[in-house]
Amino acid sequence: MNFNHAMIYSRDIARALVFYRDRLGLISLQEFVHEGRTVYARLKSPSSDTTIALHLLAPGETPTPGAIRLYFEIQDLDGTVKRLQSEGVEFTKLPKVMPWGWKHAYLDDPDGHEVSLYWAGEQRLAIG
Repeated sequence: MNFNHAMIYSRDIARALVFYRDRLGLISLQEFVHEGRTVYARLKSPSSDTTIALHLLAPGETPTPGAIRLYFEIQDLDGTVKRLQSEGVEFTKLPKVMPWGWKHAYLDDPDGHEVSLYWAGEQRLAIG
């Protein structure tokens, strides 16, 4: 079994696209517009076939912050964090090596979903 897709619910797809496409560098595949506004967008990792979909919440619905955490593995984690900070992106936790050996930085997307940018390196498949 392979995990290769996730759905993210958003109050504002255009704002979410700025974050995921323009800031994190995902590639736009599709956008669906209904009544003049984007209601769905699908994006792809630049280095694999993994995709995410951004889906507009219905009026009155709100996303549940903390209900999901997205992980994006980035080899140049420190450089990416510095670039994002220079673009005004705020981090809740700066890069730090965790007890299991992976280096993580945390930030929130525009809808409050927690995002982990990380680098696992040789620890990715370590056992024990």
